[in-house]
Amino acid sequence: MFRTPRRLRVKLVLPALTEATSPHWRPIKYSLFPPLGLATLAAYLAPDDEAVIVDEHVQRLTVDDRPDLVVIQVYITNAYRAYRLADHYRRRGAHVALGGLHVTSLPEEAAQHADAIFLGPGEDTWPEFLRDFHYGRPKKRYESKTRSLLGIPQIRRDLIKRHLYLVPNSIVVSRGCPHVCDFCYKEAFFAGGKSFYTQTVDDALAEIERLPGRHLYFLDDHLFGNARFAEALFDGMRGMRRLWQAAGTVNTVLAPKLLEKAVACGLRSLFVGFETTNAANLKEQRKFQNLRRDYGAAVRRLHDNGVMINGSFVFGMDEDDETVFDRTVEWAVGHGIETATFHILTPYPSTALHARIRDTGRMLHENWDLYDTRHCVYRPARMDGATLEAGYWRAYRQFYTWGSIFRGAWPKTDWRAFDAMSEDERHQAALSDSDAPPATEAQLARARRVPSVRALRKKLGLSQAEFAAWLRTQALLMWTLSMPWRGTDYAKQPIQT
Repeated sequence: MFRTPRRLRVKLVLPALTEATSPHWRPIKYSLFPPLGLATLAAYLAPDDEAVIVDEHVQRLTVDDRPDLVVIQVYITNAYRAYRLADHYRRRGAHVALGGLHVTSLPEEAAQHADAIFLGPGEDTWPEFLRDFHYGRPKKRYESKTRSLLGIPQIRRDLIKRHLYLVPNSIVVSRGCPHVCDFCYKEAFFAGGKSFYTQTVDDALAEIERLPGRHLYFLDDHLFGNARFAEALFDGMRGMRRLWQAAGTVNTVLAPKLLEKAVACGLRSLFVGFETTNAANLKEQRKFQNLRRDYGAAVRRLHDNGVMINGSFVFGMDEDDETVFDRTVEWAVGHGIETATFHILTPYPSTALHARIRDTGRMLHENWDLYDTRHCVYRPARMDGATLEAGYWRAYRQFYTWGSIFRGAWPKTDWRAFDAMSEDERHQAALSDSDAPPATEAQLARARRVPSVRALRKKLGLSQAEFAAWLRTQALLMWTLSMPWRGTDYAKQPIQT
């Protein structure tokens, strides 16, 4: 913490992403998680500084105030809105700092709207800026070089309005990812230093202990990226009775023992970046961690351990033609993937993918509002942009039909085992978490695989009322994912004071 000559009034803002402003309930997706990055920056302020976090996805932003310092987190699809807010507050005399993925990718663009810009993560540059600012000598540009999470202060969760978020118990215990994929922002954001690093296990466990309730959502790009750290974290979480979700890769799912350790301490759902079933596409995008991996074996391994899968798939790579959509959905449904997230390949600025497509003259425009993985912003190699966008929406509609849901459930051995049970066996399986008389070994072997509603509720650790609310939320989220994009162009709206 730093001594200040006077009490600072600091406003930290996450402007609404353009795609989150649709009237068709799309905002639900973007009110899932609180802005942990801004809450982390707030932790470095002096105890007597006055700080407020405003997330436009869940609350209305008022702009008639006069803070001393305004900090705005900039993503590509909120960039225009962020710049308008920055210009407004600069006119009102505030010192405006911009940071985030888009600022790091296009610093010259962002610098036109800021008094200070931050490139890369802020664990080293933000404290440096605060010292400079307090003594009246802030620089225009801060570039991260030293990467470490040792000794960072506790995140300011008191500034987060928990009741406004569907998943307030989100947490990040690492930064970046050990892999280098051409379409990913990561390399640009972490240029100039380490691109993957973690907290100490003790610090991560302490942060988990401070969170109320049982459920957690790790927002790390790759929680399993450092196997030694992950194993120690999972060992430390045993006995906490937590239930959690995270993101991982195919190769870590197939790694011996690591998945079992995660499941033993509460893993129940994993986001997996399959991206494509075409090996040539994987090689082109340098997603080498997926090459020569048995996707089917990874799916079976997760399901055998009771882990639900959210599969990620990207359309529009150079080997994709108009057949890729149906093939991908068929593969996902046939393997029983529980939920899927589809994307249109998007060449973000400063990525290797962007450079490659730009150099071949295939970029169409730089309207950042449309760089949302739902619009085609370049010329695909084997189809036109209209076909790519139509196929993207068709994939969502096909995957989330009732027919696909039942087809995806049927290949699983637990449903077939349930179908083969006698009425008495089904009854005892459904009551397996009560004081019912013990079943035979053969009956229990089959009953352990029964996906009964009660068994699922028990696995999630929810009461009946909580489980009913969870089911409604899942259904609503699936529905909103399939809704067409009809965003409000915040960048063109006047700022009301």
